[in-house]
Amino acid sequence: MGDVFVLAEHRRGEMREITFEMLTKAQEIASAIGGETVAVLIGSSVDTFAERLAAYCDKVLYIDDPLFADYNSDKYQIVLGKLIQDYKPELLMVGHTTQGVDMAPALAVELNLPFVTDVVDIIIDNGKLKPVRQYYSGKVNALFNFKGEPPYLITVREASFEAADGSKQGQIQKIDFPLKEDLDYRRFVEYVEAEVGDVDITQSEILVAVGRGLKEEKNLSIAEELAKAINADLCGSRAATDAGWLPHDRQVGTSGKTVKPKLYIALGISGAFQHLAGIKGAKTIVAINKDPEAPIFNEADYGIVDDLFKVVPKLTEKIKELKG
Repeated sequence: MGDVFVLAEHRRGEMREITFEMLTKAQEIASAIGGETVAVLIGSSVDTFAERLAAYCDKVLYIDDPLFADYNSDKYQIVLGKLIQDYKPELLMVGHTTQGVDMAPALAVELNLPFVTDVVDIIIDNGKLKPVRQYYSGKVNALFNFKGEPPYLITVREASFEAADGSKQGQIQKIDFPLKEDLDYRRFVEYVEAEVGDVDITQSEILVAVGRGLKEEKNLSIAEELAKAINADLCGSRAATDAGWLPHDRQVGTSGKTVKPKLYIALGISGAFQHLAGIKGAKTIVAINKDPEAPIFNEADYGIVDDLFKVVPKLTEKIKELKG
Protein backbone atom coordinates (compact mmCIF):
# COMPACT_ATOMS: atom_id res chain seq x y z
CA MET A 1 0.00 0.00 0.00
CA GLY A 2 1.09 3.59 -0.58
CA ASP A 3 2.25 3.11 -4.16
CA VAL A 4 0.79 5.18 -6.97
CA PHE A 5 0.22 3.34 -10.26
CA VAL A 6 -0.05 5.22 -13.56
CA LEU A 7 -1.38 3.56 -16.70
CA ALA A 8 0.91 4.60 -19.55
CA GLU A 9 -1.07 5.53 -22.64
CA HIS A 10 0.39 5.20 -26.12
CA ARG A 11 -1.05 5.29 -29.58
CA ARG A 12 0.35 4.26 -32.94
CA GLY A 13 3.96 4.15 -31.78
CA GLU A 14 3.90 7.33 -29.71
CA MET A 15 3.65 7.84 -25.97
CA ARG A 16 0.88 10.28 -25.06
CA GLU A 17 1.85 13.40 -23.12
CA ILE A 18 -0.87 12.70 -20.52
CA THR A 19 1.31 9.81 -19.30
CA PHE A 20 4.19 12.09 -18.26
CA GLU A 21 1.79 14.63 -16.78
CA MET A 22 0.31 11.93 -14.53
CA LEU A 23 3.71 10.50 -13.61
CA THR A 24 4.92 13.93 -12.51
CA LYS A 25 1.94 14.31 -10.17
CA ALA A 26 2.23 10.68 -9.07
CA GLN A 27 5.80 11.29 -7.86
CA GLU A 28 4.56 14.14 -5.69
CA ILE A 29 1.75 12.02 -4.24
CA ALA A 30 3.87 8.92 -3.66
CA SER A 31 6.56 10.96 -1.92
CA ALA A 32 3.97 12.50 0.42
CA ILE A 33 2.37 9.18 1.42
CA GLY A 34 5.56 7.11 1.60
CA GLY A 35 5.13 4.98 -1.52
CA GLU A 36 6.64 4.51 -4.95
CA THR A 37 5.61 5.69 -8.39
CA VAL A 38 4.91 2.76 -10.70
CA ALA A 39 4.21 3.02 -14.44
CA VAL A 40 2.10 0.24 -15.92
CA LEU A 41 2.85 -0.31 -19.61
CA ILE A 42 0.82 -2.68 -21.77
CA GLY A 43 1.58 -3.26 -25.45
CA SER A 44 3.62 -5.04 -28.08
CA SER A 45 7.27 -4.17 -28.87
CA VAL A 46 7.31 -1.53 -26.14
CA ASP A 47 10.83 -2.02 -24.72
CA THR A 48 11.79 1.51 -25.81
CA PHE A 49 8.74 2.93 -24.07
CA ALA A 50 9.67 1.09 -20.87
CA GLU A 51 13.15 2.62 -20.91
CA ARG A 52 11.71 6.10 -21.40
CA LEU A 53 9.18 5.68 -18.61
CA ALA A 54 11.90 4.56 -16.19
CA ALA A 55 13.15 8.16 -16.12
CA TYR A 56 9.84 9.26 -14.59
CA CYS A 57 9.14 6.65 -11.93
CA ASP A 58 10.58 4.22 -9.41
CA LYS A 59 9.44 1.14 -11.27
CA VAL A 60 8.00 0.13 -14.64
CA LEU A 61 5.80 -2.95 -14.78
CA TYR A 62 5.34 -3.87 -18.39
CA ILE A 63 3.70 -6.49 -20.57
CA ASP A 64 5.03 -7.01 -24.07
CA ASP A 65 3.00 -9.38 -26.21
CA PRO A 66 1.38 -9.38 -29.68
CA LEU A 67 -2.00 -9.85 -27.95
CA PHE A 68 -1.72 -6.18 -26.96
CA ALA A 69 -0.59 -4.79 -30.31
CA ASP A 70 -3.79 -2.72 -30.46
CA TYR A 71 -5.72 -1.15 -27.62
CA ASN A 72 -8.65 -3.16 -26.30
CA SER A 73 -10.33 -1.96 -23.11
CA ASP A 74 -11.46 -5.45 -22.11
CA LYS A 75 -7.91 -6.80 -22.32
CA TYR A 76 -6.56 -3.86 -20.34
CA GLN A 77 -9.27 -4.37 -17.72
CA ILE A 78 -8.27 -8.01 -17.23
CA VAL A 79 -4.60 -7.09 -16.80
CA LEU A 80 -5.16 -4.10 -14.53
CA GLY A 81 -7.65 -6.02 -12.39
CA LYS A 82 -5.02 -8.69 -11.70
CA LEU A 83 -2.30 -6.10 -11.01
CA ILE A 84 -4.49 -4.24 -8.52
CA GLN A 85 -5.36 -7.44 -6.69
CA ASP A 86 -1.70 -8.55 -6.58
CA TYR A 87 0.01 -5.24 -5.73
CA LYS A 88 -2.79 -3.32 -3.96
CA PRO A 89 -1.62 0.22 -4.78
CA GLU A 90 -3.03 3.23 -2.96
CA LEU A 91 -4.06 4.87 -6.23
CA LEU A 92 -4.35 4.07 -9.93
CA MET A 93 -4.26 7.05 -12.30
CA VAL A 94 -5.69 6.69 -15.81
CA GLY A 95 -5.96 9.43 -18.44
CA HIS A 96 -9.41 10.95 -18.94
CA THR A 97 -9.10 10.18 -22.64
CA THR A 98 -11.09 8.13 -25.11
CA GLN A 99 -9.22 5.04 -23.95
CA GLY A 100 -9.43 5.79 -20.24
CA VAL A 101 -13.11 6.69 -20.26
CA ASP A 102 -13.80 3.46 -22.13
CA MET A 103 -12.03 1.21 -19.65
CA ALA A 104 -11.86 2.80 -16.17
CA PRO A 105 -15.59 2.74 -15.21
CA ALA A 106 -15.87 -0.96 -15.97
CA LEU A 107 -12.73 -1.67 -13.93
CA ALA A 108 -14.13 0.32 -10.99
CA VAL A 109 -17.38 -1.65 -11.07
CA GLU A 110 -15.62 -5.00 -11.40
CA LEU A 111 -13.39 -4.44 -8.35
CA ASN A 112 -15.76 -2.14 -6.44
CA LEU A 113 -13.12 0.61 -6.40
CA PRO A 114 -13.83 4.15 -5.11
CA PHE A 115 -13.73 6.08 -8.37
CA VAL A 116 -13.59 9.77 -9.38
CA THR A 117 -13.52 10.93 -13.00
CA ASP A 118 -12.09 13.98 -14.80
CA VAL A 119 -9.79 14.96 -11.94
CA VAL A 120 -7.80 18.21 -12.29
CA ASP A 121 -5.81 18.00 -9.04
CA ILE A 122 -5.24 15.86 -5.96
CA ILE A 123 -4.89 17.35 -2.49
CA ILE A 124 -3.21 15.45 0.34
CA ASP A 125 -4.87 16.23 3.68
CA ASN A 126 -3.54 14.43 6.77
CA GLY A 127 -2.31 11.62 4.57
CA LYS A 128 -5.66 11.28 2.81
CA LEU A 129 -5.99 11.70 -0.95
CA LYS A 130 -8.69 14.14 -2.01
CA PRO A 131 -9.30 14.53 -5.75
CA VAL A 132 -10.50 17.82 -7.23
CA ARG A 133 -13.09 18.22 -10.01
CA GLN A 134 -14.41 21.37 -11.68
CA TYR A 135 -17.97 22.57 -12.23
CA TYR A 136 -19.72 25.52 -13.88
CA SER A 137 -17.20 25.93 -16.70
CA GLY A 138 -14.27 25.79 -14.31
CA LYS A 139 -15.56 28.48 -11.96
CA VAL A 140 -15.95 26.08 -9.01
CA ASN A 141 -13.50 23.50 -7.72
CA ALA A 142 -15.01 20.62 -5.74
CA LEU A 143 -12.95 18.60 -3.25
CA PHE A 144 -13.92 14.94 -2.91
CA ASN A 145 -13.35 12.38 -0.17
CA PHE A 146 -12.98 8.78 -1.27
CA LYS A 147 -15.56 6.51 0.34
CA GLY A 148 -14.10 3.24 1.53
CA GLU A 149 -10.55 1.90 1.59
CA PRO A 150 -7.93 1.93 -1.18
CA PRO A 151 -7.07 1.05 -3.86
CA TYR A 152 -8.62 4.17 -5.40
CA LEU A 153 -9.11 4.88 -9.09
CA ILE A 154 -9.21 8.23 -10.89
CA THR A 155 -9.19 9.48 -14.46
CA VAL A 156 -7.10 12.62 -14.98
CA ARG A 157 -7.94 15.45 -17.34
CA GLU A 158 -5.26 16.14 -19.94
CA ALA A 159 -2.97 19.13 -19.31
CA SER A 160 -3.97 19.34 -15.63
CA PHE A 161 -0.33 18.93 -14.59
CA GLU A 162 2.87 20.09 -16.22
CA ALA A 163 5.16 17.23 -17.15
CA ALA A 164 8.60 17.60 -15.57
CA ASP A 165 11.83 16.34 -17.09
CA GLY A 166 12.58 12.73 -16.26
CA SER A 167 15.61 12.35 -13.98
CA LYS A 168 15.04 8.96 -12.33
CA GLN A 169 16.48 5.56 -13.13
CA GLY A 170 13.56 3.37 -12.25
CA GLN A 171 13.60 -0.41 -12.20
CA ILE A 172 12.12 -2.10 -15.27
CA GLN A 173 10.29 -5.36 -14.68
CA LYS A 174 8.61 -7.45 -17.36
CA ILE A 175 5.64 -9.27 -15.88
CA ASP A 176 3.42 -12.19 -16.72
CA PHE A 177 -0.26 -11.58 -17.43
CA PRO A 178 -3.52 -13.52 -17.00
CA LEU A 179 -4.65 -13.28 -20.64
CA LYS A 180 -3.34 -16.22 -22.66
CA GLU A 181 -5.51 -16.06 -25.77
CA ASP A 182 -7.24 -13.35 -27.76
CA LEU A 183 -10.79 -12.27 -26.95
CA ASP A 184 -13.35 -13.32 -29.52
CA TYR A 185 -16.16 -11.02 -28.45
CA ARG A 186 -14.37 -7.69 -28.89
CA ARG A 187 -11.73 -7.07 -31.53
CA PHE A 188 -9.78 -4.15 -32.92
CA VAL A 189 -10.92 -3.41 -36.48
CA GLU A 190 -9.03 -0.35 -37.67
CA TYR A 191 -7.65 2.99 -36.58
CA VAL A 192 -9.25 5.95 -38.34
CA GLU A 193 -6.96 8.97 -38.31
CA ALA A 194 -8.65 12.35 -38.04
CA GLU A 195 -8.14 14.49 -41.09
CA VAL A 196 -5.42 17.09 -40.76
CA GLY A 197 -6.06 20.43 -42.40
CA ASP A 198 -3.60 22.80 -44.02
CA VAL A 199 -2.21 23.74 -40.58
CA ASP A 200 -1.49 21.48 -37.62
CA ILE A 201 -2.09 23.81 -34.69
CA THR A 202 -0.56 21.32 -32.24
CA GLN A 203 2.80 22.19 -33.80
CA SER A 204 2.31 25.96 -34.01
CA GLU A 205 4.68 28.18 -32.03
CA ILE A 206 2.37 31.21 -32.09
CA LEU A 207 -1.43 31.08 -32.12
CA VAL A 208 -4.13 33.71 -32.33
CA ALA A 209 -7.41 32.26 -31.06
CA VAL A 210 -10.89 33.66 -31.57
CA GLY A 211 -14.04 33.06 -29.58
CA ARG A 212 -17.66 34.07 -29.33
CA GLY A 213 -16.63 37.66 -28.61
CA LEU A 214 -15.74 38.07 -32.29
CA LYS A 215 -19.52 38.16 -32.84
CA GLU A 216 -19.61 37.21 -36.55
CA GLU A 217 -17.48 35.73 -39.31
CA LYS A 218 -16.88 38.98 -41.15
CA ASN A 219 -14.88 40.17 -38.13
CA LEU A 220 -12.41 37.32 -38.55
CA SER A 221 -10.26 39.65 -40.65
CA ILE A 222 -9.26 41.50 -37.46
CA ALA A 223 -7.71 38.33 -36.04
CA GLU A 224 -6.22 37.36 -39.42
CA GLU A 225 -4.39 40.69 -39.66
CA LEU A 226 -2.90 40.24 -36.19
CA ALA A 227 -1.89 36.67 -36.97
CA LYS A 228 -0.22 37.76 -40.19
CA ALA A 229 1.68 40.52 -38.41
CA ILE A 230 3.24 38.10 -35.88
CA ASN A 231 3.52 35.05 -38.16
CA ALA A 232 0.92 33.16 -36.14
CA ASP A 233 -1.61 30.50 -37.04
CA LEU A 234 -5.31 31.02 -36.43
CA CYS A 235 -7.40 28.80 -34.16
CA GLY A 236 -10.53 29.11 -32.07
CA SER A 237 -12.85 27.97 -29.35
CA ARG A 238 -15.67 25.52 -29.97
CA ALA A 239 -18.07 28.43 -30.40
CA ALA A 240 -15.97 29.72 -33.29
CA THR A 241 -15.70 26.38 -35.08
CA ASP A 242 -19.35 25.44 -34.48
CA ALA A 243 -20.33 28.77 -36.04
CA GLY A 244 -18.32 27.84 -39.13
CA TRP A 245 -15.82 30.66 -38.83
CA LEU A 246 -12.96 28.17 -38.74
CA PRO A 247 -12.65 24.49 -39.71
CA HIS A 248 -13.00 22.01 -36.84
CA ASP A 249 -9.34 21.00 -37.09
CA ARG A 250 -8.55 24.49 -35.73
CA GLN A 251 -10.58 23.97 -32.53
CA VAL A 252 -8.73 24.11 -29.21
CA GLY A 253 -10.03 22.34 -26.12
CA THR A 254 -11.08 18.97 -24.75
CA SER A 255 -13.28 18.30 -27.78
CA GLY A 256 -10.64 19.77 -30.10
CA LYS A 257 -6.86 19.82 -29.83
CA THR A 258 -4.36 20.41 -27.08
CA VAL A 259 -1.80 23.03 -28.08
CA LYS A 260 1.55 24.08 -26.61
CA PRO A 261 2.64 27.26 -28.39
CA LYS A 262 5.23 29.71 -27.09
CA LEU A 263 2.58 32.44 -27.37
CA TYR A 264 -1.21 32.11 -27.28
CA ILE A 265 -3.34 35.22 -27.84
CA ALA A 266 -7.01 34.72 -26.98
CA LEU A 267 -9.44 37.20 -28.52
CA GLY A 268 -12.97 37.30 -27.11
CA ILE A 269 -12.65 33.90 -25.42
CA SER A 270 -14.25 33.68 -21.97
CA GLY A 271 -12.30 30.57 -21.03
CA ALA A 272 -14.61 27.64 -20.29
CA PHE A 273 -12.71 24.80 -18.64
CA GLN A 274 -12.94 22.74 -21.85
CA HIS A 275 -10.96 25.42 -23.67
CA LEU A 276 -8.52 26.09 -20.82
CA ALA A 277 -7.65 22.39 -20.71
CA GLY A 278 -6.42 22.71 -24.28
CA ILE A 279 -4.00 25.57 -23.58
CA LYS A 280 -2.44 24.46 -20.29
CA GLY A 281 0.83 23.79 -22.09
CA ALA A 282 1.13 27.28 -23.59
CA LYS A 283 4.25 29.10 -22.39
CA THR A 284 2.67 32.59 -22.47
CA ILE A 285 -1.03 33.39 -22.65
CA VAL A 286 -2.38 36.83 -23.54
CA ALA A 287 -6.13 37.41 -23.13
CA ILE A 288 -8.19 40.26 -24.55
CA ASN A 289 -11.77 40.33 -23.26
CA LYS A 290 -14.09 43.06 -22.07
CA ASP A 291 -15.42 40.92 -19.20
CA PRO A 292 -13.07 41.32 -16.20
CA GLU A 293 -14.58 38.17 -14.63
CA ALA A 294 -13.83 35.93 -17.62
CA PRO A 295 -12.11 32.71 -16.43
CA ILE A 296 -9.45 33.13 -19.14
CA PHE A 297 -7.81 35.80 -16.98
CA ASN A 298 -7.11 33.22 -14.26
CA GLU A 299 -4.79 31.44 -16.68
CA ALA A 300 -3.45 34.41 -18.65
CA ASP A 301 0.05 35.79 -18.09
CA TYR A 302 -1.09 39.12 -19.53
CA GLY A 303 -4.64 40.42 -19.77
CA ILE A 304 -6.33 43.38 -21.41
CA VAL A 305 -9.84 44.16 -20.16
CA ASP A 306 -11.30 46.07 -23.08
CA ASP A 307 -13.20 45.75 -26.34
CA LEU A 308 -11.17 43.60 -28.72
CA PHE A 309 -12.46 45.65 -31.66
CA LYS A 310 -10.62 48.65 -30.25
CA VAL A 311 -7.53 46.88 -28.94
CA VAL A 312 -6.62 44.40 -31.68
CA PRO A 313 -6.41 46.82 -34.65
CA LYS A 314 -4.19 49.17 -32.61
CA LEU A 315 -2.05 46.24 -31.44
CA THR A 316 -1.64 45.04 -35.02
CA GLU A 317 -0.76 48.54 -36.20
CA LYS A 318 1.88 48.93 -33.46
CA ILE A 319 3.44 45.56 -34.27
CA LYS A 320 3.71 46.45 -37.94
CA GLU A 321 5.27 49.76 -36.99
CA LEU A 322 7.85 48.10 -34.76
CA LYS A 323 8.70 45.59 -37.47
CA GLY A 324 9.27 48.44 -39.91
